[in-house]
Amino acid sequence: MPTLDNLRIAVIATDGVEEPELAEPVRALREAGARTELLSVKPGQIQAVRHDLQPTQKFAVDKTLDQADPADYDALLLPGGAVNADRLRMEPDVQSFINEINDAGKPMAVICHAPWELISSGVARGRTLTSYHTVQDDLRNAGATWVDREVVVDGRLVTSRRPDDIPAFNREMLKLFAAARRVSGS
Repeated sequence: MPTLDNLRIAVIATDGVEEPELAEPVRALREAGARTELLSVKPGQIQAVRHDLQPTQKFAVDKTLDQADPADYDALLLPGGAVNADRLRMEPDVQSFINEINDAGKPMAVICHAPWELISSGVARGRTLTSYHTVQDDLRNAGATWVDREVVVDGRLVTSRRPDDIPAFNREMLKLFAAARRVSGS
């Protein structure tokens, strides 16, 4: 397993986040030595769900987006969930954060419906990625190439389709974040 000792990873989510798409990648990052911070548009806690929208656990927010500086992070994780991604995609602070991470050449890991946030931030155009199947038309309309694979790596961006793909997503996310660390010297 790649080592990510002390790499700082921003995780952006809100109510309606798909629980395994938040919990399992964060666990993999922490097991590899990374430090994760959950950022949201509101303080306190966010309510996770399963795909059927059944509430599961709540997660404590470490900072609100207006308190976080993208320059303080080495990478970004965007978990999915239709409600989560739809709420976040229209938030100017989310769009700004994603753009700053992208412009700095930092890696991003994005799963399920979260590519909506890439579309709204203007960073999907020209990229090859995957997502939950219902997002494919939106990605194509935004100028991206959509493929139906469990995981896709395009430069410093890794995308995946759904919770079943999390093992492949985590594997590629860890490799991508470790490779970016070697390049940046973090």
